[in-house]
Amino acid sequence: MTTWKDVPTSSINVDGVRYVYRELGTDTDVPVVFLHHFTAVLDDWDPRVIDGIAAQHRVIAFDNRGVGGTGSTVPTDLEQMGADAIAFIRALGHEKVDLFGFSVGGAVAQMIALQAPDLVRRMVLAGTGPRGGGGIWKMPFIVGGAYAKAALARKDARHFLFFPRTVEGKTAANAYFDRLAERTTDRDKPISNQARLAQLRAITTGGLHAPDDLSKITAPVFVANGDHDLMVASEHSEDLAERLPDSTITIYPNSGHGGVFQHHETFVPDVLKFLAD
Repeated sequence: MTTWKDVPTSSINVDGVRYVYRELGTDTDVPVVFLHHFTAVLDDWDPRVIDGIAAQHRVIAFDNRGVGGTGSTVPTDLEQMGADAIAFIRALGHEKVDLFGFSVGGAVAQMIALQAPDLVRRMVLAGTGPRGGGGIWKMPFIVGGAYAKAALARKDARHFLFFPRTVEGKTAANAYFDRLAERTTDRDKPISNQARLAQLRAITTGGLHAPDDLSKITAPVFVANGDHDLMVASEHSEDLAERLPDSTITIYPNSGHGGVFQHHETFVPDVLKFLAD
């Protein structure tokens, strides 16, 4: 069976832009489209989460405009990121999808649901909050501090951003990066400086934006986070769940922004149950 570490990378031209993506899993009518985090490319998805959901669903993970191997440049606003994702999904011929949005991908998923409500059946929003959530404007300072610590420790900044600096958190971080390294061929292009800066601007601008009317999102939503998220405070996920008319929320213990990866053995069954309800 094809898994995340060996599934081939495909591409499709959308309005003159070449998008790269990977597709695997069972042949279900409604695929699960993955929307990734700040600075992430295809190879930054946790294989245990991708393969776990692909065991029961068709999974599509892609690089949005300007990210990794996809052409053009990254826009600096969440609305355009959502519009680009919609164009990609429709170009593949899908009329209905489930969305899995992690971090800024969760913000983009909300834009998709607001702009094209007919397209979305269900959503999983992990490590994210509502646009206009307080404190998101501090993201550049949080990220900058983590990158400084990472440089001194010669580690990826996600060691400090995604996982608590406890024995349990450090062990989970090391296991996560070991899983990311499982794919050794046909790997994606790294994130560019333009993409990194544009995404950061979109995140901080979104934090200062007027709140969206999330009551317009009628699709069922599963909200998830760790209980000590440094990047998107766990309270923002709780606020997000309260603003959505049909939502459930799970906060995973002793974990941070990457809590859904740290607790993948629990999170994946939770997602599969939610998608099957």
